[in-house]
Amino acid sequence: MSDQPATRVYLVRHGATQLSAEDRFAGAVDVKLSEEGKFQAARLAERLADDAISAVYCSPMARTVATASIVAKPHNLPLIQRDGLREINHGHWEGMRRADVEAQFSEEYAAWEEDPFTFAPQGGEAGVNVIARALPILREIVINHRGQNVLVVSHKATIRLLISSVLGFDARGYRDRLDQSPACLNVLDFRDPVRARLMLFNDVSHYTDQPERSGGRLSKWWDETLDQA
Repeated sequence: MSDQPATRVYLVRHGATQLSAEDRFAGAVDVKLSEEGKFQAARLAERLADDAISAVYCSPMARTVATASIVAKPHNLPLIQRDGLREINHGHWEGMRRADVEAQFSEEYAAWEEDPFTFAPQGGEAGVNVIARALPILREIVINHRGQNVLVVSHKATIRLLISSVLGFDARGYRDRLDQSPACLNVLDFRDPVRARLMLFNDVSHYTDQPERSGGRLSKWWDETLDQA
């Protein structure tokens, strides 16, 4: 067995934005971090300041670049932007509130709720398309930084799909079963590009004492389950 340590990937969602606070679809909208999002990222930067991070990767969206810049500052590392790490594109739903989408595109929304992994709204992406572009980049990162710690800043759906894929979960349920809070920290240890172990998930203890309670931002299925409880 090799004595080389596992490759550790700090997989981080960007900080809060105004559109995320309003429960809007904003995958392809290049919205900036809010002041709250900047605060969250700064607390994460403090948390990771003493960790030996070797490289920083991020999506090219403004909110991920800003988050990565804040978190990477103590390490004096350049940002490596990769388009495959961007957020899922919701097509003609972009910028709309979820309730308005459900009202105006009820059949399309119902099909997406049932299977967001293979179905996409008009002009948008399905989860399988996100995996096709994001997973090869994660594999490349692990190969190029064997035994090192790497920061990767991405987006809510993209991260949930990546975690589902590398851990062998059924990705069709990623919206119902996995959440990602703003500026949360996930830690994945890779023994090789295929075998990964989840060491930390959706952790926000750097800026709050209590984990966020799951709510309507997950899926309609989650809301209906709560209503029936």
